[in-house]
Amino acid sequence: TLHEIVDNIPQHKVNTACFTSGLFNLMVDEHVDDLHGLKYLLAGGDALSVPHVKRALQVLGPGVLINGYGPTENTDYTTCHAINDEVDLQIRVPIGRPISNTTVHILDAGMNPVPVGIKGELFTGGDGIALGYWQRPELTASRFINDPFSTVPGAKLYRTGDLARWRPDGTVDFLGRMDGQVKV
Repeated sequence: TLHEIVDNIPQHKVNTACFTSGLFNLMVDEHVDDLHGLKYLLAGGDALSVPHVKRALQVLGPGVLINGYGPTENTDYTTCHAINDEVDLQIRVPIGRPISNTTVHILDAGMNPVPVGIKGELFTGGDGIALGYWQRPELTASRFINDPFSTVPGAKLYRTGDLARWRPDGTVDFLGRMDGQVKV
């Protein structure tokens, strides 16, 4: 239960927690004041709610909440964004910059990088990329492509199917899906 989570934070001196976006929303709605002991609170797995992030920011202060984005095919976190003020939170919560040893490209339909502010498909790569899908060679071939931007032999990019754009500050905005995929 939510009570068990908040009871365990001070009892076990927990300083870092990772919540799915749904659990994060519930915790902010019902127990945001009980999260004060956390030094870092990572949330992700789906787009974060701007009102919930604003509320958490007001209570927890800057630098505690981190939005984590990443498809399973390229580890759980590919990009992260520490939320320091409400300036970042106009319409959506940025998903940030690539973590160490990870690459992110936003490309148009011709596989060319898009300029800042222009929507494109998000591709991820780097050390955390999977080898492909188990016994699904056709799907692997369509989603894991040769990385035209890497000098590492055999490097691959994962085609996420997510739409994104670069912000002027070098962070990434998640804009939705290219298809009808939803998380259940």
